[in-house]
Amino acid sequence: MNLANYIIVISFIAFIVTVLIIIVTITSLYFMDRRQTASPVLRNYPVLGRMRYFLEKIGPEFRQYWFNNDREGKPFSRDDYQHIVKSAKYKRDVVGFGSKRDFDEPGFYIRNAMFPKLTQELNIDYETVVETNRYLLIKDPLFSRREEVMEKHESPAYLLKEEDAVVIGPNTRYPFVVRGLIGMSAMSYGALGKRALTALSEGLAMAKGTWMNSGEGGLSTYHLKGGVDIIFQIGPGLFGVRDSEGKFDWDELKRKNEVFPQIKAYELKFGQGAKTRGGHVDGEKVTPEIAEIRRVEPWKPIDSPNRFVDFPDLPSAFHAMEKIRDVTGKPVGMKVVIGAPDEADKLAEQIKDTGKGPDFITVDGGEGGTGASYQELADSVGLPIYTALPLVDSALRRHGVRDKVKIIASGKLFSPDKIAIALAMGADLVNIARGFMITVGCIQTLKCHSNECPVGVATTDPELEKALVIDEKKHRVANYLITLREGLFRVAAAAGLESPTQFSRKDILFKDEKGIVYSLEELYTSNAQFDKLLH
Repeated sequence: MNLANYIIVISFIAFIVTVLIIIVTITSLYFMDRRQTASPVLRNYPVLGRMRYFLEKIGPEFRQYWFNNDREGKPFSRDDYQHIVKSAKYKRDVVGFGSKRDFDEPGFYIRNAMFPKLTQELNIDYETVVETNRYLLIKDPLFSRREEVMEKHESPAYLLKEEDAVVIGPNTRYPFVVRGLIGMSAMSYGALGKRALTALSEGLAMAKGTWMNSGEGGLSTYHLKGGVDIIFQIGPGLFGVRDSEGKFDWDELKRKNEVFPQIKAYELKFGQGAKTRGGHVDGEKVTPEIAEIRRVEPWKPIDSPNRFVDFPDLPSAFHAMEKIRDVTGKPVGMKVVIGAPDEADKLAEQIKDTGKGPDFITVDGGEGGTGASYQELADSVGLPIYTALPLVDSALRRHGVRDKVKIIASGKLFSPDKIAIALAMGADLVNIARGFMITVGCIQTLKCHSNECPVGVATTDPELEKALVIDEKKHRVANYLITLREGLFRVAAAAGLESPTQFSRKDILFKDEKGIVYSLEELYTSNAQFDKLLH
């Protein structure tokens, strides 16, 4: 036999073996599906029924990339996602042809001035500049990867001038002075991986004038990596400042405060918009490193209560804040979710009556994100940010204590227009979490709770984390923040304002489904029904 005949024989045998394997596999699956008792689909349609589960499994990806239109995806639409990515990657945020917004729907609009401010009239600090890397798109062919080149790009940091800086805790020994209105919301090590947090820390530090919230999981070396200012969050589990019995360790708080000068403020977490509940971490995720940070035992499950055990009411909570402020000399705030108008009123009334309380209040809307929650809590417990924010601002004003407390707003405020609306509603500063996650690679697979994030962001799996390149992503973080700040000044100029710090209720209008327009001033100041609700 010659070589050709050998090849023919071998090919024929391989074909027969392959067919036999397929027949045996299908036959085995057929009888397995027929005999199993869990799925009626597979019992009636063995083998073929498995296609249903395959299509169901890949359904979210198909909807995200093919079937959802650009504005209907949740929690972030394709347009929202692309807006963040383009700002981070290309340091550009322009659109072509026109808006995709449905102008027939009710919504908020920013009042434009007949004579807007010129660029040179804006109160921007042009002396502070930042050099980052950004991509330039060369070609975007249909059947191959787009061609891009990386270039260095220098631009202003778009910080506030010193006279416009926001000062948190002006009467503390060490006030926190902020010259950028946007910072990173609470995200713990464990919820995000070490590479993601490092890229965020270094990118935020590059952009300057901002802060990073540690999240309730304690302060890690990855939060500190870039040298960015830190708001140290303390949750009901007291992670990072607890003793061996789970009680507040005041000596450890004092030690951390002295050892880490990057800590500029402290925040007690009383609630989170996406999960007004306690937390749980499975034992296999509690590595020795995470255990050391949180001051717990390694490889054992961690449960934190849904409120501070020792702070069951506002007076005791205020007492704890006073003690933290006295020990550290730094501003102390509280993160809350507003459930009803009377809650905001009680908080403001307590501040007025006692002369104590927080230096800042972080108002977290119900639309905020989380690493893991329950559907019923994420969907239905806690008011959204544009509802909650005016309640807190109005309550503080009515009780005459608004000047004592700064307000930080959070809840899907990922674009300059959304941030401007929040500032006009009463926020002094804004927190962003998921927007920054997208800058370091998040593709919205919605697997944050599984430790199986395929792009290495919301996971501590070292094999998955390898996908995230810190030296590339940190530039995207800085670019996104700088572009946001530039856009915020652009919106302020259109409204006839010299600085975003000047936004007020008169600058925002609400158009209802009938086309009737109301100013926020009219809605929240003159509306008798709203005032009645507050009382």
